Amino acid sequence: MKILVCISNVPDTTTKIKFAEGNASVDTAGIQWVINPWDELSLTRALELKDNPANGVNSVTVVHVGTAASEPTIRKALAIGADDAIRVNADSSDAFFVAAQIAEVVRKEQFDIIMCGIESSDYNGSLVGGMISEFLGIPSVSAVSDLKIENGQPLLTREIDGGKEVVSVSVPLVAIVQKGIAKEPRIAAMRGIMMARTKPVKLVEPMAVESLTQVVVFEKPAPRAACKYIDAENPAQLIDLLQNEAKVI
Repeated sequence: MKILVCISNVPDTTTKIKFAEGNASVDTAGIQWVINPWDELSLTRALELKDNPANGVNSVTVVHVGTAASEPTIRKALAIGADDAIRVNADSSDAFFVAAQIAEVVRKEQFDIIMCGIESSDYNGSLVGGMISEFLGIPSVSAVSDLKIENGQPLLTREIDGGKEVVSVSVPLVAIVQKGIAKEPRIAAMRGIMMARTKPVKLVEPMAVESLTQVVVFEKPAPRAACKYIDAENPAQLIDLLQNEAKVI
């Protein structure tokens, strides 16, 4: 069984985002890039499955759509434990474009389980996983918080209103995972970092896909208003603010 983990290259959450070109693009100068947190947890769970021979997982591959600037992030995934990587040599213009490229990779390489984070921490679109399954015409399961393999059959636990649901799905499938799929992301050991230098990264040229979205302008959210302190002996003022300013009652 072969597992493919889709990884996205995102700014560290502590990064202060700046815009360029009239607020039409993100200024990448000085940004610390990391693996998208949901994808990192996906990779951790995939490696945990491979660690147990009873699961029958032969390899864990990571795939990324991006330019050569994303190579350090890919190497980090290899250092964590992925066997190899595939990079589609293109700037990821939108979710449709990314999903189409990854689907083409799956068609050629034939993976059994494709794992995607439920969203990326930059655009938070939650689109790529579902689009991949539609491109390939294979099942997808969303909000996956656990993934096991029993007798060669994937068992996925997903969050639903009021509880959890366990789903048995035949391969190939797309698992769209959320936090909970792994307790903590796996940390690269020194041996893994050294081995990552020689692990193969297959470079794939992109297929022709029309981007369906265009960024017109980026805009930062309005700054939060200053905190207001209300005298405990003046509940009328609090009620007035909640009704007329916050509009919550």
